[in-house]
Amino acid sequence: MLWKWIVPVVLTVAPLALGQTPSAKPAVPRVVVPTGSRPMDPVRPVAPASRILYPWKTHVTCTIFWIGEQPTARNPTPNCKSSWDQKWSINFGGYDDPDPANRIANHATGEFRPKKFVPKLNPFYIALPYNDVQGWGKHKPEASRVIPWFSRMRPEPGKTVCKGRWIQIYRNGRSCYGQWEDCGPWETDDWEFVFGNKPPKTKQNGAAGIDISPAIRDYLGVKSGQKVHWRFVEAGQVPYGPWKKYGQEQPAAADPNLVAQQKYLEYLRKLRDEEFQKKPLPH
Repeated sequence: MLWKWIVPVVLTVAPLALGQTPSAKPAVPRVVVPTGSRPMDPVRPVAPASRILYPWKTHVTCTIFWIGEQPTARNPTPNCKSSWDQKWSINFGGYDDPDPANRIANHATGEFRPKKFVPKLNPFYIALPYNDVQGWGKHKPEASRVIPWFSRMRPEPGKTVCKGRWIQIYRNGRSCYGQWEDCGPWETDDWEFVFGNKPPKTKQNGAAGIDISPAIRDYLGVKSGQKVHWRFVEAGQVPYGPWKKYGQEQPAAADPNLVAQQKYLEYLRKLRDEEFQKKPLPH
């Protein structure tokens, strides 16, 4: 095998002549061209989705809802099923009891869940007042036009592109992440609010625009009727945290090296999140 010696590029600049000022025109650098070439590792392109920044919805009234919630006079819709999951409660693993006495809420361990069972789905879930599917086998007429990621996903007719989308919720200097798993509060056609610039259509519950789960409530320390800021985020922008502890695939769990890498990435994402939170945002 013949080896090529590689000579690095050398840039040399002549020193200033006696009495020459720095503002004078410098000598032209002398370039030594290498006699060989070194193979370059291909640069992995950044996924376009990771650069997307969705706008914030600010000062939105939130309400609390939970899987297994029974109908009441103020909320006639039960939550054993969701708009996209007919066995939501069963698939979750049981009743997501909102009573703080029956829950674990620990920032040190990242445990935010009901005490009685380990959930099989992400306990950090939300509802927004829009459903992109209509009946069986078709999307609503405006869905492909108003949903930013619709064309990227190329869904089959009637297959939702909203279920599972990640949301960032911000309040009092703390960010939380959850997944869109149901429709509400009250409305299911309010795309002007969810994807546009208009306030929520509903006047119920203080014009509520987002339902949050007990886990999100406990993590943020927020009460029903209070204001939060929220926005969509791409999956690759979501840092590791309690919202990825349950209901998410954890392929690195059995490999100590991958677990260490995951923890280091978590640390880097935390730093990134802290820098992001320094940017001004109305409270």
